Amino acid sequence: MIQDIYPSKLHNEYTAHKISENDLLFIFNAQGKVLLGSRGEDIVFPTGKDALETQTVYLFSVDETKYFLKLQSEEEAKEGFAYYTIREVRDRFKEGKEIYAVFTAYHLWKWYADNRFCGKCGERLTLSEKERALVCPQCKNTIYPRINPAVIVGVKKGDCLLLTKYKTGYGHNALVAGFTEIGETLEETVAREVMEETGVKVKNIRYYKSQPWGMAQDILVGYYCEADGDAEIRMDESELKYAEWVKREEIELQPNNLSLTNEMMRRFKEGDEK
Repeated sequence: MIQDIYPSKLHNEYTAHKISENDLLFIFNAQGKVLLGSRGEDIVFPTGKDALETQTVYLFSVDETKYFLKLQSEEEAKEGFAYYTIREVRDRFKEGKEIYAVFTAYHLWKWYADNRFCGKCGERLTLSEKERALVCPQCKNTIYPRINPAVIVGVKKGDCLLLTKYKTGYGHNALVAGFTEIGETLEETVAREVMEETGVKVKNIRYYKSQPWGMAQDILVGYYCEADGDAEIRMDESELKYAEWVKREEIELQPNNLSLTNEMMRRFKEGDEK
């Protein structure tokens, strides 16, 4: 999955580092596209030299490499570089710690971009000097990075898995997924989302694994469960264009190994789901 970068390690603890010329830099435009170069399928990042006269903030480190964000969102040109959407980054470049860095940086960029003014008094927010937070200098309101909890659900019926395809957007096979609502447990989210999207009741809900997914500022929580009752599919056509019971050997996987969804489909296909 995208976070599986061992033996490398993401260090996400906040420190008020100052950027140097050799540190790596993220530059996003107002549409959320990121400026990157390429060396074959490898990502090349701008460096601190491209931000010496602008405001930056330290994001995280991967091993000993520090990554910073340029806070201004004006689009700029750099020879040998181009702007990519996050989905284009996923499809264009080789899997590895660089893609994980891009997704995580996008999560933080989106938070900084969406939180410029205090929601209580309207004052412009400032960067905290002691933690990953934005602080209102007027009323002292403090805002922390947003993380959206969502579930990924592998619904089983004997030797079949319930596969879906979204009506718009991502075009490959997926599993039932959805966001947790206020006052709801994750297990309740599983049962509700499966029922809403496919009309199938479920039982024996079991946790599998979680995954950060910066593309949507999510923490994804994977569950397997079993169909309860007749398991007849009544698909929500407003969200899905496909929902079917598919036998193990007929499951078509996604084109890369970045997502929790794909790992869960692969584990079931190989008869190794727990």
